[in-house]
Amino acid sequence: VRSLMFENLTERLSKTLKNISGKGRLTEDNIKSTLREVRMALLEADVALPVVKEFIKAVKKRAVGREVQKTLNPGQAFLKIVQSELELAMGEVNESLNLATQPPAVLLMAGLQGAGKTTSVAKLARLLKNKEKKSVLVVSVDIYRPAAIKQLETLATEVDVEFFPSDISQKPIDIANAAIQHAKKKFIDVVIVDTAGRLHVDTDMMKEIQDLHAAISPIETLFVVDAMTGQDAANTA
Repeated sequence: VRSLMFENLTERLSKTLKNISGKGRLTEDNIKSTLREVRMALLEADVALPVVKEFIKAVKKRAVGREVQKTLNPGQAFLKIVQSELELAMGEVNESLNLATQPPAVLLMAGLQGAGKTTSVAKLARLLKNKEKKSVLVVSVDIYRPAAIKQLETLATEVDVEFFPSDISQKPIDIANAAIQHAKKKFIDVVIVDTAGRLHVDTDMMKEIQDLHAAISPIETLFVVDAMTGQDAANTA
């Protein structure tokens, strides 16, 4: 989504920056059409309207009345402001996972069906193992898809982390608790719990994950979504 948004934004800006070329100062009049293109590019990328409004307001506030430095042309000066505000909006730094707890730190993965939770579990496990030097145990409580359990087992082998076996005849809470107890006995640092995909309109499935969350008290709950979901991801979360 970010890549498409930036490509669209770049294309739109390149067509309108000529309107402010040759200007010694950025004014409300000479950046009006450019701001409109920025707004349209963000909306087409499915950025929420309130976010777009705040972003445009911030860019306009910084740009209007600004003297253009001799080393920059007006277009470059405006782009620099847009880039700076985009970085602020998206976050200037990556937030680290909170693992500050008595081991094992339990991470609960949730999300829609087909969002890539199981693959994300494996990627996260590899990151924690290789970069954070943590011992990791992964477990699937997706009792509705035997293939999901097998998939996680295969991926765990590939990324060289421990896999805790589970079966569709078991209950999710029982599986998760057993995995956590196993991790405690083996002094494993992190347990990542892979859950079944669910829709927020599915009352029974939502209650299941609420009960699971209450039972295992994860230090982090990670919501996995398809990058093309757009702002509806916030509603689903």
